[in-house]
Amino acid sequence: MNVEAAVRERYAQAAHEREAELCCPVDYDAKYLKVIPQEVIDRDYGCGDPSKYVRPGETVLDLGSGGGKICFIASQVVGEHGHVIGVDMNDDMLTLARDSQPKVAEAIGYDNVTFRKGKIQDLAIDRDEVQDYLKQHPVTDDAGLRALEAYLAEQRRESPMIDDETIDVVVSNCVLNLVDADDKELLFDEIFRVLRPGGRAVISDIVCDEEVPEAMQADPELWSGCISGAYKLSAFLEAFENAGFEDIQIAVLQTEPWRFVEGIAFRSMTVIATRPDEDALQSGDVSASGYQRVYRGPFKYVCDDAGRMYTRGEVCTEELAEAASRETIADQFAVYTSDSNAKPKSFSLPTATDCCSGDSCC
Repeated sequence: MNVEAAVRERYAQAAHEREAELCCPVDYDAKYLKVIPQEVIDRDYGCGDPSKYVRPGETVLDLGSGGGKICFIASQVVGEHGHVIGVDMNDDMLTLARDSQPKVAEAIGYDNVTFRKGKIQDLAIDRDEVQDYLKQHPVTDDAGLRALEAYLAEQRRESPMIDDETIDVVVSNCVLNLVDADDKELLFDEIFRVLRPGGRAVISDIVCDEEVPEAMQADPELWSGCISGAYKLSAFLEAFENAGFEDIQIAVLQTEPWRFVEGIAFRSMTVIATRPDEDALQSGDVSASGYQRVYRGPFKYVCDDAGRMYTRGEVCTEELAEAASRETIADQFAVYTSDSNAKPKSFSLPTATDCCSGDSCC
């Protein structure tokens, strides 16, 4: 089965006529929807709202941006000084997004969104630029093919579509499951590559309770319908860990399954994972500040993704204290000082609400 062809055909049709089976009720903030054209809202196919975890001033990358709904929401959240990049391979969806972009920009008073054509598992190659190259240099023989290969290698090396370590947060909404199984490891590596140290991935996708059988994986209708390419829940988390992420957490897990197919339960989950920032840990000044950190509990021991062990009630060593000060886990620790000269500090972790509403989610 050609996974890309099956997905491309189905979503090209879905760009022109809404397909209810590809979407679910999601509780988006209504104030952000007012400026988005109705045709974009009608053709939004997702299973969560990762834009709820975006912050003002950030650079956001949306993988599989479709008609642009998440991009247009995120553009309002990050504000005029932030930037949003949407990447998609479907020409019909890109046309819908690009045609809607001026309308949204006029309504909010600024334009901070860019839509690029590319594969989300290969963020170095801008497919629009490749198309322009092929118009000028058609490939008709082996020499032309070798020239194209050299051009692609140069683009990866000299002018990748998305540069290394340039993105604050990568978001995606029910798209990773559409990527061919053979390319999924590359996909997670690409997410890691483009994120700045300390940056985070916020991914809403479909997961299942057990491995999807090969017979279902060979069904193009089930694959393009967000079923056959779904990760088993534990394997989805492991994919982030294998790519090098830390502080991986389930932000939202749908209580009731969205669908049962051949006895397997499929449900929506939103995961937040962080690219480690070793420089930030090495430059910490926790000991010098006179502050101590103690793991609060309720567990007697906890271990983070880097193998660091924290014991409830025990004062963290300098190394552990520096690691514990990172934003993603700081609220798990009590912070105190015996130094009368130390200045008060506050430690907080942003929170977000459930992304889905209703009884189903895709």
